[in-house]
Amino acid sequence: MLLSDQYQISTPVLVLVGPTAIGKTELALTIGERFGCEIVSMDSMQVYRYMDIGTAKPSAGEQERVTHHLIDLVDPDQQYNAARFVRDCLQAITRINQHGRLALITGGTGMYLYSLLNGLFKEVYVQDEIKESVRHDLKTRGLAALYQELERVDPESAARIHPHDRQRIMRGVEIHRATGHPWSHWIAKQHHQRPPAVFERMLQIGLRCDRETLYQRIGQRANIMLQQGLVEEVEHLRAMGYGPELPAMRAIGYRQVNDLLDGLVDQKTMIEQLVRETRRYAKRQMTWFTRKADLQWHRNDDHGSVIDAIREFLNEKHD
Repeated sequence: MLLSDQYQISTPVLVLVGPTAIGKTELALTIGERFGCEIVSMDSMQVYRYMDIGTAKPSAGEQERVTHHLIDLVDPDQQYNAARFVRDCLQAITRINQHGRLALITGGTGMYLYSLLNGLFKEVYVQDEIKESVRHDLKTRGLAALYQELERVDPESAARIHPHDRQRIMRGVEIHRATGHPWSHWIAKQHHQRPPAVFERMLQIGLRCDRETLYQRIGQRANIMLQQGLVEEVEHLRAMGYGPELPAMRAIGYRQVNDLLDGLVDQKTMIEQLVRETRRYAKRQMTWFTRKADLQWHRNDDHGSVIDAIREFLNEKHD
């Protein structure tokens, strides 16, 4: 499918979103088994091979319970962005429908959902790990090197940006790394975009809980990841040649462990930073979903109300 094409999807599509650690995975599996769904992952990190623990990737057993799509698509040194997600997601939905099953899109990357429903041009979102990688490159390589990268990938923007304009240089590099297209491309397309797909029947469900409960869950998840071998996972990735400078390796969890392995922090500080940054990320996720998505909200511990809402949605009569 070309991204300029537009899908018309008449079959029902379910969406389940919420901040990290709120309990999407188990509920998605329950929904998948109850309603005959296949899961489409909407997670910007679970696309990476070999990065399992730090991304809270569904286990082999969980993937056996319900078929998953868009997991383990690229290596950690390859780029994955919102444009590719839209293409891959629509193709996955088509395959799922051909199987006679329902698509359940679930994850916490809000911009992926926004891009799927609205297109990419009105607002270009850059993932936190990509922003961090650009900041890291600014610190280690310098502004001139970033400007040279911008000249190479987006000469039109480079021509209008002063070589000392740090903020706009960084923005141009971030946008290209995040989307695979230059900033000038998005500016030119801004007023000519239509949604990549029209969903005739979609139910969007958001999970929420009080902040203290979510923070407790985040702390528990961090401890579980470390017990499962997050440090060893990062050591293995580095041994495979995936260095700490890669955008994927600057994501939350991986960045803190890389700092530990590089001797920049001790174990206690690493854990504190991991929990703190995850909490901040969860807060940003909730802000994004609250502002951008057309969601029907449910408490994360009230699975019954979610099941009832889906049952009612699927039983609706349409002319």
